[in-house]
Amino acid sequence: MIDLRPVRGTRDFYPPQLRLRQWLFDIWRRTSAQFGFEEYDACILESEALYVRKAGDEITEQLYSFQDKGNRRLALRPEMTPTLARLILQREKALGFPLKWFSIPQCFRYERMTRGRKREHYQWNLDIVGQPGNVAEVEVISALIMSLEAMGLDASRVRLHVNDRRLLGEVLDHIGIPAERHLPVMVVMDKRDKVAPESLAAMLAEQGLTGPQLEKLNAFLAMEGLDEVQHALGDESAGARALDDLLSLMGRVGFGDTLVFDITVVRGLSYYTGTVFELRDRSASLRAICGGGRYDSLLSTYGGPEIPAIGFGFGDVVILELLGDLDLLPDLRSEIDYVVFPFSDEQVPAALEISQQLRRKGYRADADFGSRKLKRALQRAGDMGARHAILLMPDEMARGEIVVRDLERREEQRVGLEEFLKQTK
Repeated sequence: MIDLRPVRGTRDFYPPQLRLRQWLFDIWRRTSAQFGFEEYDACILESEALYVRKAGDEITEQLYSFQDKGNRRLALRPEMTPTLARLILQREKALGFPLKWFSIPQCFRYERMTRGRKREHYQWNLDIVGQPGNVAEVEVISALIMSLEAMGLDASRVRLHVNDRRLLGEVLDHIGIPAERHLPVMVVMDKRDKVAPESLAAMLAEQGLTGPQLEKLNAFLAMEGLDEVQHALGDESAGARALDDLLSLMGRVGFGDTLVFDITVVRGLSYYTGTVFELRDRSASLRAICGGGRYDSLLSTYGGPEIPAIGFGFGDVVILELLGDLDLLPDLRSEIDYVVFPFSDEQVPAALEISQQLRRKGYRADADFGSRKLKRALQRAGDMGARHAILLMPDEMARGEIVVRDLERREEQRVGLEEFLKQTK
């Protein structure tokens, strides 16, 4: 027997689930348009080399990769940012910067599944390329927060935890970690919420941290306020100044309550160079809902120039879990203006004709040929999400009339068929 279940870690989308997914995508697309972003896309297959990077990124170990019939090493897309970099580098000279692009790609990662994590997901990617400074940060973070508000999530339910890789680099400098070890140490630090403290300490020791250095690092990671970290590093901390400026600007545009400084935010991808952030729910019932940051050097790693860039990835699986927990998922049904019910075989041609004429007038119309009892027909119309039911009753049809029932108001009227079609514009 063939196993009819979806591949482990993937999903099927029946119409109710697809309506919910589309509702979420509509919020993402509408928000992107409000901020002036343009949509792009690319093939789900990429060269494996696009994702094999230094510093032991987890993503390299999570690839769905294979060799095709032409002996090429390929991979299913695990994230969109390298694809974005590839697209930009192909036409860099012809593009006008800054670019404000977004996409909603399907991504695949062979990772350990937990609640809110699958091996396949859709992800809203929003990026600004070619805009230095905190202006771009404010734009992408503001768009993120406005999308959350459209879902019913505000600062009382979610917080955006913000840090800066430059600040983390200054911390590692302060405790005596050589610059060439910063990236691998940060990749390990990103596992802080995923492994036991003893395991994390052992992994950091493998990266060369001594006992005293580990104690100093933990002391920094226990600090809650930016002022406290800045005082420990000294007044010349560029990372602290950048964060202070960002928090001030976010307060200016009205989103200050949603942001909180969090020195433990690292982000596991090695290409981040500045601001990094993660969205978390206040109850801490789920892992990071969304994450992103500044990646000014990514394009240069593929042989291009160093172009400032910032963006985030926002997955569909975890946010739908959270909205379900908070009872914020909408009750969605299919949207049909009219459904036509014939009650005998003789009425089938009339039902087809009426529904087609309604479609030509721009209405969403369906004809149902399986409900021959009135109660069942009305129940079926309600299940379909129809606004009106057109009932082709034998006696009325003999007089050239139809029964039009308004399912929202629970009212009905008998009207001549020709008159109805003329009035319905």
